[in-house]
Amino acid sequence: MTASTTRSRTAKTRTTRLAAVAAVAVAGSMLLTACGDQTEGANTPAEGTKSAAGSAAPLFSKLPADIQKAGVIKVGTDATYAPMEFKQGEKIVGVDPDIAAALSKQLGVTFQFESGTFNTLLTSLPTGRTDIVMSSMTDTKARQEGLDEKGQKTGSGVDFVDYFTASTGILVKKGNPEGIKSLDDLCGKKLAVQRGTTYEQAAKDQAEKCKKDGKPALTFESFDSDAEAQTRVKAGGAVADLNDSPVAAYIAQTAGGGNDFEAIANKSDAGFFGIAVDKKNTQLRDALKEALDAIIKDGTYKTALDKWNAGSGAIPAAKINGGS
Repeated sequence: MTASTTRSRTAKTRTTRLAAVAAVAVAGSMLLTACGDQTEGANTPAEGTKSAAGSAAPLFSKLPADIQKAGVIKVGTDATYAPMEFKQGEKIVGVDPDIAAALSKQLGVTFQFESGTFNTLLTSLPTGRTDIVMSSMTDTKARQEGLDEKGQKTGSGVDFVDYFTASTGILVKKGNPEGIKSLDDLCGKKLAVQRGTTYEQAAKDQAEKCKKDGKPALTFESFDSDAEAQTRVKAGGAVADLNDSPVAAYIAQTAGGGNDFEAIANKSDAGFFGIAVDKKNTQLRDALKEALDAIIKDGTYKTALDKWNAGSGAIPAAKINGGS
């Protein structure tokens, strides 16, 4: 994605990052778990994959010894981002958990998801609290280099194993009363975005662009969860919420039975989502890349995406640090 995109969770400008739970929170059809909640034991459907036969999995030997011994890859996520990752009861489900389930069959270990606040996920890697972050996070140079939104060094950075592509989605009220077709149409209006995502940075960038172009000022509010941003749009306190395209599309399809929102996609700014790994853990990074290539080849990757109507984000091969 370009510097004007998101979550970035996000786009290329995300500090980054595509919520069924968030959407359902707005729609009231499903229980929303707050981003800040810490959910222990919320595993992918592949829990227990390793068992006594774990070492027989095709790529088990590629994993670091400590993970082989534990039989678990600890995953940090923000499970409020349907259809990518969200909660159904106490279980975390979605595109990312299903891809992880396919990866687990190649690697012979369980992927154990724990939900937390998005903008704190990367800090869990160097401490060892999690082994990877898999949370619709956009692969950006800034994240690779450990830079904050001001370009200041905040850490050693991470490596990404890229597994999906998404573009910016603009979520507006049903009927698009403001006639929004692009980011430029947001000048003179107010946005709602999730804090710590690339879309928060995208809002800042677009506000600067509006000013540079001599257009009315764009303003925005940042919220801890995307569900709060959606609520603001629905209530009329903001004209749009920026999001990843598959997430915005899912929200538009599900919130209020499809009667609350519309989604506008900007396909020209597509960028990679990546699995984040501490830069020191190159063995795990390389094992994940090999496993991802294997599930792309055997078709289980496509099955995971198609289950959630996310096939448009498929990539032909895994990449390392393909973001910019």
